[in-house]
Amino acid sequence: MKKRIAAFFAAILLVFAPVSAASAAETPARPGVTINVYNWGEYLSAGGDGSMNVNAEFTRRTGIRVNYTTFEDNESLYSKLAGGGANYDVIFPSDYMVARLIREKLIQKLDYKNIPNYRYIDKAYRGGVYDPKGGYSVPYTWGVVGIFYNKKYVKEKVDSWKILWNPKYTGKILMFDNPRDAFGIAQKILGYSYNSARSDEWNAAAKLLEQQKPLVQAYVMDQIFDKMSSGEAWLAPYYAGDAVTLVRDNPDIGFAVPTKEGTNFFVDAMCIPAGAKHKREAEAYINFLCEPDVAAANMEAVGYSTPESAARKLLPQEMREDPIIYPPEAVLRKAETYTDLPDDVSLQVDALWAQVKMGGAGQTVTLIAVLAGFLAVYIGVVVFKKIKRKRELR
Repeated sequence: MKKRIAAFFAAILLVFAPVSAASAAETPARPGVTINVYNWGEYLSAGGDGSMNVNAEFTRRTGIRVNYTTFEDNESLYSKLAGGGANYDVIFPSDYMVARLIREKLIQKLDYKNIPNYRYIDKAYRGGVYDPKGGYSVPYTWGVVGIFYNKKYVKEKVDSWKILWNPKYTGKILMFDNPRDAFGIAQKILGYSYNSARSDEWNAAAKLLEQQKPLVQAYVMDQIFDKMSSGEAWLAPYYAGDAVTLVRDNPDIGFAVPTKEGTNFFVDAMCIPAGAKHKREAEAYINFLCEPDVAAANMEAVGYSTPESAARKLLPQEMREDPIIYPPEAVLRKAETYTDLPDDVSLQVDALWAQVKMGGAGQTVTLIAVLAGFLAVYIGVVVFKKIKRKRELR
């Protein structure tokens, strides 16, 4: 019976959607298996507006089902994996997080024999500083960070991150709700590296973010889509790939990369967690996403840059030549990539980020004092009850 089912799905694969011979031969597929995929929000074509439903197409071709969930930032992904309770087969971390996951042994080496479509990944995107030997990851997308702005209200040229500190736009500014991107903007204004190991430079960046806080309407991630589209917010730093959703759907919204200070160049990759239960099926999924026709259809819908020249050639001309999706060399030369920070620096960044979000060092100290007070009261009550009970027993 199992052989008949396998033959049935193999027939569908050949008749309706043939893939490369290498893909079919070297990626064993077990129809009926369900893999758990954990990706960023708005980061996979779901079939809207006539686009490819990537997960449904993968299931149609292989018989492998996909349980698909999303996260908002790398830190949320890390918390799930480090906590040990996650059960994912494929994840999509950014470059610096890939390096951290490798270092902490939270992802496993890939069997590239099961990912023959890796050959389509351009050499320029292989073996980055986050995965020098290319053993743990396959590039999924790349891009830069810039500023979305409402042209009805923001009339000045958007060429510097400093506009996000302009009091004229108080209450209309959104800010990243993750530490690396938020601190990165402050670091560029101050002329520092994203990957500084100097404690004083991170402290200075935190102070700059604290100064900005009264101007900020909200710290967000994917919520920028609704807030910018509705006009509730006028300025928001975010990833260039989302211009396909924001800029094209709303003529009032523009996008610019701050050329005065430079920006972040990132690569998001596909990896398999150390505890994945369906490694071969996960590799089949990664291989499928690297198929040029699939990669092109996927990127056409999500708007991000593909690391495959073969896929880029299949995109509509306006996307291939869009300077937002494929920035000019001058922008890329001035861009910097995040790297994995030392543990002591990471701890400092986490503490400073909590301080920024709570409104500064003063409020942090106040909160600690309040918590200490509650703890003292709690300990006092516990001690009092124990003493009282001993007296009663006498």
